[in-house]
Amino acid sequence: MYDSPHQFEPLLPQIGLDGLLAQAGRIVQAALRLSAAAHPTARAAVRELVRSMNSYYSNRIEGQGTHPLNIENALRHDFSQRPDVAKLQRIAVAHIEAEQALEARVAAGQSPLTSDFLLAAHAALYARLQESDRTLDDGTRIAPGQLRQEPVEVGRHIPPTAESVPRFLQRLDEVLAKPVGWDMRLIAVACLHHRVAWVHPFRDGNGRATRLQSHCALWTLSDGLWSPSRGLARARQDYYAHLHNADGPRRGDLDGRGNLTAAGLTEWVRFFLTVCEDQVNYMAGMLELDGMKRRIDALVRFRAAHDKQMRIEAILPLYHVFAAGPVTRGEFSQMTGLGERTARALLSRLLATGLLQSDTPLGPVRFGLPLNALQFLLPELYPEADIRLD
Repeated sequence: MYDSPHQFEPLLPQIGLDGLLAQAGRIVQAALRLSAAAHPTARAAVRELVRSMNSYYSNRIEGQGTHPLNIENALRHDFSQRPDVAKLQRIAVAHIEAEQALEARVAAGQSPLTSDFLLAAHAALYARLQESDRTLDDGTRIAPGQLRQEPVEVGRHIPPTAESVPRFLQRLDEVLAKPVGWDMRLIAVACLHHRVAWVHPFRDGNGRATRLQSHCALWTLSDGLWSPSRGLARARQDYYAHLHNADGPRRGDLDGRGNLTAAGLTEWVRFFLTVCEDQVNYMAGMLELDGMKRRIDALVRFRAAHDKQMRIEAILPLYHVFAAGPVTRGEFSQMTGLGERTARALLSRLLATGLLQSDTPLGPVRFGLPLNALQFLLPELYPEADIRLD
């Protein structure tokens, strides 16, 4: 039975640290380059898309995913008449709103690596759910941000006693919440992700709260343009396998100096960093200007072939607002080279389809990323978004 924090040592890698630091360094450099890609308004569009995508993938890991179009509808307060679908929509919207609120905490200076932030993540999600949505099959109601008061079993793992959970969280704060450079911080985020899952501090919602914490711990580096949730969901079996392998006891005299396996922890950290590296490199490729120009060209030509209101003259103006930012409606029309009436009709079509966005009926237009254009503009980012609803 686990009831003393020394039982989940080590909390940081004791094996292969140099290799992990080198991998983390590559991620940091790639992320810093990515944070300057495209225009800030285009990055903002990507950021909103990633937030919705995080909700989809984190919930899908829990076996509760709903269609991306249902999430988009729910954000417009359009909920399904089917109770099971509407519940999943509410969970998705709660996740998105919780992520926004938690990011604001990070922006205000709160450390996302602390147990206080973990409790805030759980509370931010569950406080946004109605009581029926946070009631388990056995009738247990999940209290937002409240540590569990009962013993639990997670597969073959028996987490620490409920009475000892605060002591385990305090130890995580002592070791992993220290200010460090980004290379070491990435490693600390990975270790925290596993050890929080191992402690299982809540009756339910541990995975979601932990992934929210990991996202926010990386947020000032990622700028919200990428997140580990996508990679973890797309490698779900490996995700669970690596978490499980790092749960085990020390494998022998050469396996570190703690109670748990140091080799398993290193393997988990390497997996987590590989997921992060894949995500940042993917998004860097997607936001590279020449590549986006080719994909905008392909999208508009495809739509023009099937939509009489779409014209290939939209290609260069769309690329301009992606790379250089918003323009007035008159400027956009002039860039098409079309006559006034035809240009206005094209502009209206682009706004109607979401490829352009505007905050007011006559205001400037900016680049948009509608779900039904992602197969062209950001292929493989969110492939589930292109699956049609029955």
